[in-house]
Amino acid sequence: MKTLYDKKSLEIMKVADKTANMSLNRLEQIKAFALEANYKGIGIAYCITFRREAYIIKEYLESDFQIFTVDCKYGRLSKKELFNENSSRVLCNPAGQAQYLNDKNTDLNISIGLCVGHDMIFNRVSNALVTCVYTKDFTNNNDMDQAIYDISK
Repeated sequence: MKTLYDKKSLEIMKVADKTANMSLNRLEQIKAFALEANYKGIGIAYCITFRREAYIIKEYLESDFQIFTVDCKYGRLSKKELFNENSSRVLCNPAGQAQYLNDKNTDLNISIGLCVGHDMIFNRVSNALVTCVYTKDFTNNNDMDQAIYDISK
């Protein structure tokens, strides 16, 4: 099993193990992890419906890190541009969000509420490690516990 981990993954696992603390919430754990890993820049890629939460998280982290934020409408990519459809509707741009943060050389990126599929593209294009704070669930006010409960009935 150990052969599944390259040197970089082993370093990440070591930091995760060192900073694991059941008395910390997820944001505190992310901060502890990033401090222990000696990260300098953190990116926050968020859905525009999570603007308030993104800025609260930015304020929480900015005393220790350089923070870069980018919303899902970055670049104002239209449906016409992407799909050659007759629509000026502005689409989400997860690859653009990742590229923006790649250009900032972030060490860690936080994904907040990106849509299914968009989160996958963001993770795939991001050069930095990605962790998620919120997942989007349109029907349950983003509460995945409720979504699991709903399908288990």
